[in-house]
Amino acid sequence: MPESAPWQLADFLEKLDLWIRLEAPPQEVRERVTAWIFTRMDDPYQGVRREPGFPNLWFGPIPGSEYGAAGVVCCSYWIFEKGRRVQCDSFATLNRPVCGGPAPRPGGGPR
Repeated sequence: MPESAPWQLADFLEKLDLWIRLEAPPQEVRERVTAWIFTRMDDPYQGVRREPGFPNLWFGPIPGSEYGAAGVVCCSYWIFEKGRRVQCDSFATLNRPVCGGPAPRPGGGPR
């Protein structure tokens, strides 16, 4: 598969729907989170960090998704290099501060 081919996304819409049902975020936040999902097709490593103890589980806050009393929407997902697949684990609204920042990319390439 060519390196420039988009990453294949799995389970993002199902997990998004579940998060919306559980947390009922404002429409504007729903739209920002939905738009962010599609950025994972181009670069699933951007703005997230790998979770310690898991070789391919990545986590991060979604830019512009702040709402309520200091809450921010975060997403965790699995990145499978072979096959260029990104599988959503969950969405959740967490209180700030969210620990950690973006981690270095595998292979040390540019962001």
